[in-house]
Amino acid sequence: MNPVGGTIMLVDDHAVVREGYRSVLQKQPGLRVIAEAADGAEAYRLFKAARPDLVVMDLAMPGIGGIEAIRRIRQWDRAARILVFTMHQNAGFAVQAIRAGARGYVTKTSPPEALVDAVMQVLAGRIALSPDIDHELALGRLAGETAAADVLTAREFEVFRMLLAEMTTEEIAAALHISPKTVANLHSLIKDKLGVGSDIELVRLALRQGILTEPDLGKVSSP
Repeated sequence: MNPVGGTIMLVDDHAVVREGYRSVLQKQPGLRVIAEAADGAEAYRLFKAARPDLVVMDLAMPGIGGIEAIRRIRQWDRAARILVFTMHQNAGFAVQAIRAGARGYVTKTSPPEALVDAVMQVLAGRIALSPDIDHELALGRLAGETAAADVLTAREFEVFRMLLAEMTTEEIAAALHISPKTVANLHSLIKDKLGVGSDIELVRLALRQGILTEPDLGKVSSP
């Protein structure tokens, strides 16, 4: 493959993580990190100011998450190239990220060379998936149950994620710049689409589908 270069913006709420993969990427000829953001809202603002060739985006961040940030950036610039770099090894997150406009998805358990290769692939205009996610996608969906990634839009999936993180209606409305009534309507729509009748059923579905993990469960209160 011919060498590919470009400017990069890193988006992750952990400074030490950004430092680590900034070091890895800047060792590659032609790659230069020009901006860093700690959350989705900051990523959207900095993208418009810095106009990087590629965004390396985490998904789990305070406030608006990576999927909503991807959606906003791609809405502002349809040509934006975004690579997800995340701890989530769940195919549902990959489906939602790509649906929102990401061009690649690499898990943080992957070796550094997998991230570098994915960066080069996306800069070259191709789609890149780490092997573990490629395998998860190939396994298909859970039989007999509606998969959240299949039926929810990117905005609905982001609200779903925020609800699982115990954010209130008002907090979600403020983060997404929508009204509390719209959040309440989306909350109801999400339950309808997923065929559940209560928030605790939403939590159980999220656990079964790997959207919410057991360590996260202690952070979620019963309704």
